[in-house]
Amino acid sequence: MTQPENQPKHIVLIGAGIMSATLGVLLKELNPHYRISIYERLDQIAAESSDAWNNAGTGHSAFCELNYTPETESGDIDIKKAVKIASSFEISKAFWAYLVKAGYFANPEAFINNIPHISFVWGEENVAFLKARYEALITHPLFKGMEYSEDRETLHAWMPLVMDGREPQEKVAATKVDIGTDINFGNLARVLFQHLCSLPRVEMHLMHEVRDLKKQEDGQWKLKVKNLITKEKIKVTADFVFIGAGGGALPLLEKSDIEEGRGYGGFPVSGQWLVCNNEAVIQQHNVKVYGKASVGAPPMSVPHLDTRLIDGKKALLFGPFAGFSTKFLKNGSYFDLPLSIELDNIIPMLSAGWHNMSLTGYLIQQATLSHEDRVEALREYFPAAQSEDWELAIAGQRVQVIKKDEEEGGVLEFGTEIIHAADGSIAALLGASPGASTSVGIMLELLEKCFPHEMQSKTWQKKLKQMIPLYKKVFKGKEKEWLDWRRYNNGVLHLSD
Repeated sequence: MTQPENQPKHIVLIGAGIMSATLGVLLKELNPHYRISIYERLDQIAAESSDAWNNAGTGHSAFCELNYTPETESGDIDIKKAVKIASSFEISKAFWAYLVKAGYFANPEAFINNIPHISFVWGEENVAFLKARYEALITHPLFKGMEYSEDRETLHAWMPLVMDGREPQEKVAATKVDIGTDINFGNLARVLFQHLCSLPRVEMHLMHEVRDLKKQEDGQWKLKVKNLITKEKIKVTADFVFIGAGGGALPLLEKSDIEEGRGYGGFPVSGQWLVCNNEAVIQQHNVKVYGKASVGAPPMSVPHLDTRLIDGKKALLFGPFAGFSTKFLKNGSYFDLPLSIELDNIIPMLSAGWHNMSLTGYLIQQATLSHEDRVEALREYFPAAQSEDWELAIAGQRVQVIKKDEEEGGVLEFGTEIIHAADGSIAALLGASPGASTSVGIMLELLEKCFPHEMQSKTWQKKLKQMIPLYKKVFKGKEKEWLDWRRYNNGVLHLSD
């Protein structure tokens, strides 16, 4: 994309979730002349993965997620991924703070609130791991303030539900970070879109499904869109297309037929929560408690007992429990998976399946759990849990990325990945966690790939520094500046420092 920056391009965003909302706002802030059209197949904004009940709501900052700090073969704790995610979350907070100051939000508590993040483990080996993790992280300034304890009275004060009724001889430990957050990404996306749609040359089209897209000889994209209410078929021309449709992104990427998208597949995994219906129990828990996945279980299986603040009301959830569905979206079709299989991705998908038989077994085991089985899993974190106090709720659908690999044939990825055409005219986002928390960093990366000329312009550089002062600033040697900005951003967002 190398047209002059003042030429009004037509941007099409597919999917009305947090990723499209973030990209749309960034683009409109950087160039108010752009025309932006959003197409969403549902009748609501952010009703799929971004909805508060369809994700964990954790502000992923690596404070409590043990799978972000793997143990190496030599026994050391690798904190590189944790530092990267923590840094990226600070970038997100900086942008959100800018938007609060710019008047996008009357009240930041509508989407972000402090909930302490706790990692909790039991058993000699796991306690040793958690202590080593703490000792590795506490040396990094972004994790300053993390507390570690094996003292049962201290742990009881931190999380009484978790400690009540626990065997006194059991060896336990936990870390706690008070500046952890809970985020309603659905509310965040809705406010961003509300503001975006109040601006000139921005249109939101709900109940409109993009059925096909094709690159034209002039470099533009022609999209076939169906109005799901009137059944009218519409043709739309765009200079740039972003496929931010969550699990629905893969089929559209395949239809784009760009070379960079060939060979990708998707493995759908559904999620479920146990939701507490006893108000007295809900009020006793005021933290997010993350544990350690059992041996052989995939990263998505990390259990957590979470306090949530959803639309002003406190909730208590435990999970996630996984399940298998051939749908790519919660409101998708059972034909999504079989229709996604093509000649260029069948080998990677079969190879990934062969090398991940344990995942298949795990999903089968999860799908056959009874309510009492799920409550028994809950009792590892809340020993006194009563079956009648909990109900099962269906969470969002995730599609894990499968990509070609020279050695394995195909590998299963558990992060997020941007796929874009060489000319920068189209991009798609595949994958899941920690996507929403790091949405700003991911969208900045997309802009660098797809709008390289504009991103180097003085106009955009000046605006980017105004919106996100931490953008492109390395952490090492700038620790004080980063921590000062964290303090400032937390203040704007009404968070603890």
